[in-house]
Amino acid sequence: MPIVDVLSIQSHVVYGHVGNASAVFVLQRLGLEVWPLHTVQFSNHTGYGAWRGRVYDGASVDELLDGLADRGVLGGCDAVLSGYLGAADVGQAVVRAVERVRAAHPGAVYCCDPVLGDVGRGVFVQPGIPELVREVAVPAADVVTPNHFELDLLAGTRTRELAAVKDAVAAVQALGPRTVLTTSLVTDDTPADAVDLLVSQDGRHLRVRTPRLGLEVNGAGDAVAALFLAHWLPARDAAAALGAAASAVFGLLAATERAGSRELLLVGAQEELVRPTRVFEVEPV
Repeated sequence: MPIVDVLSIQSHVVYGHVGNASAVFVLQRLGLEVWPLHTVQFSNHTGYGAWRGRVYDGASVDELLDGLADRGVLGGCDAVLSGYLGAADVGQAVVRAVERVRAAHPGAVYCCDPVLGDVGRGVFVQPGIPELVREVAVPAADVVTPNHFELDLLAGTRTRELAAVKDAVAAVQALGPRTVLTTSLVTDDTPADAVDLLVSQDGRHLRVRTPRLGLEVNGAGDAVAALFLAHWLPARDAAAALGAAASAVFGLLAATERAGSRELLLVGAQEELVRPTRVFEVEPV
């Protein structure tokens, strides 16, 4: 079976597991080759309230793509995955990178994790980034993986009922992407002790419901986007990718909770990535 190569353009931290420090290991553990390109490099994730490091600019991304083009390897890139951008000009550079990869490999896909904000925190990215993501990055994507808050932000709505969530998904799909994975989904019919993931593709909506865990940890969204992409790429099977991604990330989070860890237990619980302890049912809704 040929190795799949993924260009992952995301943030990076020296300590902990968010952005590329989460997604790269996930993809590698599942047998994919990863080319990590960092949009920021911080000492630790911003959830600690203090950090050191720097945000790179769009020119830095362009320069690294020039280097890859010089090596003649862009034609071997099967997918681009993007996450936290740091600055609007970086988002423009990400889309240029996607265009360059597709020019060299027309079959390459783009998975955009639109990291913009979350319930309780609101929008936590710099001004201009939400508009850039909605108007430029999402329309270029084949797959997008927003959380519930980000889905509403992209669709320009606020949803509580499942029917309204489906309408919001359709609005996002109308921008360009065929496949939408909505994470951290809570609707009126979601039990208080549960959380949903919903994947929407080709007019179908499929849901996985997992128990709600009592922990606050960063990097889970980066991990689930990588998990979904890795499982979706071989056959574009949204149901199989949803089930595998949801089961793996739940196992990872459950292990993190048991350990009482402030950081995602990515290495210590890595078997959950490939052989989840608990497998969840995928149901059409």
